[in-house]
Amino acid sequence: MNHSAERIANRAGVWGRLSLQTLASVGGFARVQWDELRHAAAVIGTVFWTGVRPRYWVRAVRTALARQVMSIGVEPLWFVGAVAIFVGISVVVQLTFWTGEAGQSQLLGPLLVAVVARELGPVLINLIVIVRSGSAMTTELGVLKINGEVCAQEAQGCDPFLHLAMPRVLGMAVSTFCLTIIFIFVAFASGFLFSSWTGKGSRDLFLFADAISSAVHPNDIFSILAKSIVPALFASASCCIGGLGVGKSDAEIPQATQRALTRSVAGLFVISAVVSLLTYL
Repeated sequence: MNHSAERIANRAGVWGRLSLQTLASVGGFARVQWDELRHAAAVIGTVFWTGVRPRYWVRAVRTALARQVMSIGVEPLWFVGAVAIFVGISVVVQLTFWTGEAGQSQLLGPLLVAVVARELGPVLINLIVIVRSGSAMTTELGVLKINGEVCAQEAQGCDPFLHLAMPRVLGMAVSTFCLTIIFIFVAFASGFLFSSWTGKGSRDLFLFADAISSAVHPNDIFSILAKSIVPALFASASCCIGGLGVGKSDAEIPQATQRALTRSVAGLFVISAVVSLLTYL
């Protein structure tokens, strides 16, 4: 009996230590994520606080912003257009066909707005921007930090935040919103053209456009704005923090990039879920 009680006590002690270690790991992970969230919020707040002051918009900052918009919002237009066409052919045509088959054609507009404009468009575009531009942003800033160019800017009296972080954060937000609008229009247009060509939907363009426009409500506009801009702000801030937070080794850049992309994608889905709840409530 004594041996049995001793074994039970030992097992209880082992499980207790494992539970404490698990709780400590979860707590440490939550603390790190909370710190990253606070830092990203601080960066976003500083960007807006600084951006509304014209005296900070010197020529170098405006040039950097234009360069970021060109890189993030203009260069991937062909790829975004191709994705929008595939979404239009697959999703829009399917919704057009099945609402007609079910005799519920009046639901086509609300379904298209809810599925394509409010949900798919912002999420897909943010994913494209995060994967394509977020990784490049983190790597570029990490290389600048390791090469000492950030310290060189500080030595020359230039604020690295103005010249490096603010143009990237604002550039990604503006580009993501514009790409989302383009994606939505191309998806609707391609879906209408393909459904008309195959005979699965109406060939009246004005009827199709009226069905969509009449289904758009203020909460839909709020959802599109929030789901396209807020995740982009968070992702760009996280990538800037990750890139400028590397040390002196090149080996830290891939790790920083991976962490930044993971936080950005997780933030995208969390923000989208919260906005959806606020929209439907």
